[in-house]
Amino acid sequence: MTQRRSRSYKGKKLTTSDLKTKLFKIFLKNPKKRYKASQLSKKLLTSNTKDSVQHMLNELEKESKIWMVTEGKYRLDKFAGHEAKSKFPKKVYVGKVDLIRSGAAYILIDDLEEDVYVPATQLKGAMHGDIVKVSVAIRKGKRKQEGKVKEIQERAVKQVLGTFKTFDKHAIVYSDMHRVKIEVNVNPEDYAGAKDDDKVIVKIVSYGKSQNKSLWGEVIKVMKDISRNDYAMNSILMENGFEIDFPEEVMQEAEQIPDSIQPSDLDGRRDCREVLTITIDPDTAKDFDDALSYRVLENGNIEIGVHIADVTHYVLPGTEIDKEALKRSTSVYLVDRVAPMLPEKLSNNLCSLVPHQDRLTFAAIFEFGKDFQIVNKWFGKAVIHSDRRFTYEEAQEIIENKSGEYAEEILMMQKIAERLRKKKFKNGAIAFESEEVKFQLDENSVPVGVYVKERKDAHLLIEDFMLLANKQVALYMAEKEKVEIPFVYRTHDVPNQDKLLDFKLFALELGVKLNIDTPKQIAESFNKLTKEAANNDALKMLMPLAIRTMSKAEYTTENIGHYGLAFEHYAHFTSPIRRYADVLVHRILYDNLEKTKRMDKSDLDVMCSHISSKERDANSAERDSIKYKKVEYMLDKIGEEFDGQVSGMIERGIFVEISESNSEGFIPFDTMEERYAFGDSKLFVKSKESGHTIKMGDPIRVRLVRADLDDRKIDLELVPEI
Repeated sequence: MTQRRSRSYKGKKLTTSDLKTKLFKIFLKNPKKRYKASQLSKKLLTSNTKDSVQHMLNELEKESKIWMVTEGKYRLDKFAGHEAKSKFPKKVYVGKVDLIRSGAAYILIDDLEEDVYVPATQLKGAMHGDIVKVSVAIRKGKRKQEGKVKEIQERAVKQVLGTFKTFDKHAIVYSDMHRVKIEVNVNPEDYAGAKDDDKVIVKIVSYGKSQNKSLWGEVIKVMKDISRNDYAMNSILMENGFEIDFPEEVMQEAEQIPDSIQPSDLDGRRDCREVLTITIDPDTAKDFDDALSYRVLENGNIEIGVHIADVTHYVLPGTEIDKEALKRSTSVYLVDRVAPMLPEKLSNNLCSLVPHQDRLTFAAIFEFGKDFQIVNKWFGKAVIHSDRRFTYEEAQEIIENKSGEYAEEILMMQKIAERLRKKKFKNGAIAFESEEVKFQLDENSVPVGVYVKERKDAHLLIEDFMLLANKQVALYMAEKEKVEIPFVYRTHDVPNQDKLLDFKLFALELGVKLNIDTPKQIAESFNKLTKEAANNDALKMLMPLAIRTMSKAEYTTENIGHYGLAFEHYAHFTSPIRRYADVLVHRILYDNLEKTKRMDKSDLDVMCSHISSKERDANSAERDSIKYKKVEYMLDKIGEEFDGQVSGMIERGIFVEISESNSEGFIPFDTMEERYAFGDSKLFVKSKESGHTIKMGDPIRVRLVRADLDDRKIDLELVPEI
């Protein structure tokens, strides 16, 4: 029998078909190995260039035969070939799509600590923010989970902002949204007067059944004379699942609400209009949802009332306003605007606790005795008349100078707040102080300055009393009956031990020792790190990483406590104008003040899950707007040099945070004069020529090369040391 001779490729240039086949065979034979294009070029021993190998790797990834594990490194996709398919058992989860730049996605799943990677070709037409069923291969160890979408359960993006173009028989709206790069077809009867190159909002009416099926929609708004900034901010809102305008039926319902308080509205309310009441808010605030009342009682005790806008008096269950509020679940705070949860008539008028006008509130009133201990508390509906609106700056000046209008009352509230704060930290609360970037904007909302917001005593005073009310409301509901009353708790689980251990090792390489054996020791270690980072720029880069080790706070009916605040019971009660969770808390609390009334727990669970999801969407939108403005701030600074700090490293280069603007830019290694490679750890790179090292946290001088608003990216180059 003649043995078939193996085909020799040594030194030859393979056709694209043969090259792809040969590469795929290498991955099939080595399913656990990771390869770069340069490694495969050497392994093949052919004359094909590294670029041609990289091109074929891209093609194999598109076909879901391989996937990119880290930048430039590939391995076999578990769905490619029978050998890979049969190795691991699969489980189906439900999660949310987080699309990345390559077109692939990570699926965020509540039941899994790690996100699930899905290649672009396995998304089945799912878009950013969609809720999907995903099949996941169950692996042991720390390797990232991989999966593919089985079913799209709920679409997140129902409207698209884009550019309108007409063709022979129909038009196409090309999405201008950063993470939703799709095309929506429109029939002539649905143009709504749109012309070529108009910026429009199109409502999707048909999604098709996969990424190969066309999307169809109808134009619902033509954006005439819209500025670049307004267009960008609207795009950010929409790509994160928030609609710009309220539905017509919601606005009509809002208009039917009386413009002022009616005499019947006061029935059954505690009249606090003669009690001194103030608000302390940012100078730009328009919706004031909390106020503090203060008086000294005849027995010498101090009574402080936490008064919260009585949104549920106006927003009744099942109304169009209520349905829309639940759908949105939260107000979204972008750099230059607020996308409110409630129509403006409610958020900025009737429900806002403006000074010198009667306003309806839901109050939590506390009586403080000796040593500022709570000796009595009362929850219920009230009416107030705010005497004075303070900005944080005005209140801070009174605290620092110990003089000014209502100084005696504010200083006493400050003393009580400090006592509450000390007790909280003594019990194990964590004092994470993440920097909040603020922008100085010109008349066109273009940033002309960037600064970090300071949290001073006036901010903490308000925060401490809001925390007190939230805690006491949750405690009241938890202790009211022996049989559980379904309630909306704000919970925060203990940190993930694997993430903590990784962070501990990371911090140790920077000379920081952490004790993470018990929850209390974790809190103590992180609080110590926070204090040290305040005076050490190199340690500041650890704070975002420390926060990432924490579990995500969420809304749930299962009360597991709030680890970060060291509270056994906690809820959100103090911001019903901007959070639907607080609306639910108000309703349940009021229904259970004099009697017992239980909501269906399963219905409440569904709402909690939705609200938590929309909170994450809002956070994403807020981050996107900040990133956009950081890049916009750098647009006119091309060629300028800046001081910065190394904030991250990957195989292609280093990330640098610019000190002046807190903007993060990227320096590719191939733009540097010397050749750098990773050392023994991923915390530093070393020059192959001079031995010079660049470490995480190092101060560094950079030059701005490019600021791209479309990609929201900043490119930098290293300024050589002289």
